[in-house]
Amino acid sequence: MEDYRDYSLRERVFHKIQEDILKGCYKEGEELRELTLSKELGVSRTPVREALRQLELEGLVNIIPNKGAYVQGINGKDVKDIYIIRSLLEGLCARWATEHMGKEQIDRMEEIVLLSEFHLEKGDDEQVVKLDGEFHKLLYEAMDSRILEHIMTELHQYVKMARKTSVGKADRAEKSVREHKGILEAIKKKDADYAEKLANAHVMHVMENLGQSNKEEHAHGED
Repeated sequence: MEDYRDYSLRERVFHKIQEDILKGCYKEGEELRELTLSKELGVSRTPVREALRQLELEGLVNIIPNKGAYVQGINGKDVKDIYIIRSLLEGLCARWATEHMGKEQIDRMEEIVLLSEFHLEKGDDEQVVKLDGEFHKLLYEAMDSRILEHIMTELHQYVKMARKTSVGKADRAEKSVREHKGILEAIKKKDADYAEKLANAHVMHVMENLGQSNKEEHAHGED
């Protein structure tokens, strides 16, 4: 589970329920009962009710008056749309990060890439996925835009499970780390145009790989 210690109670409840929906802990159309959630999370019904309303605004929950709140989740088309949007915005992130990233952040990004290569050689998929998330998180922090950082963090969260499936595949993980290294080199050279181009392509490659993975799973299911 994510570390939500820096969030308020309402934010912690929201992020926990959001995470569980995105991880597939609830089925599409399953009812989310306030009383049940409040007992499970050890909080009153008020923060749960507020969290469900916020999740409705984000399209993850459908609240039907006088009936209850039901899981909406995200479907395949939603994931594809998010990746296309992300690919366009990720380039802007890399461009702005190139213009604002300081030495300390560049050193940290180099460390992430080196650790990714190390764990890739060891076959530690879980660590590679974790470092992939840290790379993008640092990129968002470095671009010096609170608004865009919020948007990108939310989009990244929405496709977390799909991204884990894609990055976790050995061949894709190796390419992903190599692409991260290329983005870092462009940032170090202050080549914003190239960093933007590489970042756009990186996200599209993840989406293409995810689509291929889904086709393979579907084909195996028919065997």
